[in-house]
Amino acid sequence: MTDNWNMLGHEWAVDMLHQHAARGDVRHAYLFCGPPGLGRRTLALRLAQALNCEKPIAAGIPCGTCRDCKQIEAMRHPDLNVIEPTDKDLNPDPNGEIRVQQIRNLQKAIVLKPYQSKYRVAVFTRFEKANINAANALLKTLEEAPAHAILLLTADTPEQLLPTIVSRCEILRLRPLPVGAVESDLIERGLDEERARLLAHISGGRPGYARRLMDDATVLEKREERLNDLQALLPAPRVEKFAYAEKLAKDKESMRQAILVWLSYWRDVLLRVAQAETPLVNVDRNMEIEFLAGRLNLSATRRVVNDLESALERMDKNVNARLLAEVLLLDLPKV
Repeated sequence: MTDNWNMLGHEWAVDMLHQHAARGDVRHAYLFCGPPGLGRRTLALRLAQALNCEKPIAAGIPCGTCRDCKQIEAMRHPDLNVIEPTDKDLNPDPNGEIRVQQIRNLQKAIVLKPYQSKYRVAVFTRFEKANINAANALLKTLEEAPAHAILLLTADTPEQLLPTIVSRCEILRLRPLPVGAVESDLIERGLDEERARLLAHISGGRPGYARRLMDDATVLEKREERLNDLQALLPAPRVEKFAYAEKLAKDKESMRQAILVWLSYWRDVLLRVAQAETPLVNVDRNMEIEFLAGRLNLSATRRVVNDLESALERMDKNVNARLLAEVLLLDLPKV
């Protein structure tokens, strides 16, 4: 494994974590923040490998090929617990929550000495999905975790979590990579230059999301469908917007993904209205974006962006999804 832990980008974060692992100065809890598809979970797993590798290349640099490294990569290591959102029966569910029972189960496991390695590591994916009881239970674990336990949380932003949890973690705020770096990575993986450029832009500098776009054509098709829907909704009468809102609100995760796609689009419009030099994310929609930018002022465009960002925040607070969708669609500018 290379000095950068086979990670694309985030060199500063890898270097810091590498130093912690090499010196044996590892913190008991880390919080990896940034948008999905950026490499938050991968970085957490790399740290777990660095801490538990049987045959490190050097201090803090895992080999990536030993039994421990392979089991951690596959998230099937006996000393690794992965806690992710579930349904009420604790089955994995992207629409679900991290529940208090999951934290209680972890508490029983984490006090035990490691079975195979030096550390017991718990990775909490999308911890912004934790309900209040789970969050409070984890706080107790953070305060009383044994020396052999390392807790690794991922979330979009620290502000989504309890301040008391954030204050007990070392925070790493990961940023999107330069589009060129993601484009080069896709080309190395066999994609032609034109396609690689498009997917790198659409990913917004998120390598994990770019690779997903490359590997799963349905993701790109769904994005196309959501942007086409947005175009159709702008001039649509109220009755059509109400009907679409009803359909959209039936699946909260699908609604969230639609809003994220629309948000990236309207941020591009805002960039064009503001005449910023920043490259567009949705480069394949450049003509539409220029059209909208020519008909809207800065205030109107900023309001749409703010409305979309606010909608995402409200979804995390379990507001009425249908009402939220209706208000969002009715407030779109007519062009």
